[in-house]
Amino acid sequence: MATHDPELRKELDATLQTRKELGPEYESELVERFLEKLDTSVDQRVRRQFAEQQMQVARGALPPRPQSAPGNGYGERFGFATVSLVLAIPLSAIGAAHADLIGLLVSWAGIVGVNVLHTGGLFGWAPGKRKRETDGWD
Repeated sequence: MATHDPELRKELDATLQTRKELGPEYESELVERFLEKLDTSVDQRVRRQFAEQQMQVARGALPPRPQSAPGNGYGERFGFATVSLVLAIPLSAIGAAHADLIGLLVSWAGIVGVNVLHTGGLFGWAPGKRKRETDGWD
């Protein structure tokens, strides 16, 4: 068993030793007690990590987002492009109805511009990669 917490390792060893001494009739109680201690340990770790993330956010440093998180990668770009193309239909109709070909070209220039800015291809900006200004209190 590979564990990073020596206290849990000691607790597991003590539980197994106690089970050997008391026999299988006390096994369920011993396992329940060990699982309660494990749950407490995991809960403390999660709370500690959450507090550390909150401190990073409070200091202005954004916590890193994993690649599989929503908002990263192909899924977000595909969804944004799909929504923008669906909205392009009424925008094109409104632009063409009010300003003929010029209105149609302006509406499509806006649609293309929004998509280019969203993907980060023009100005080097990409969603989730923004740098926050710090106030020097780090």
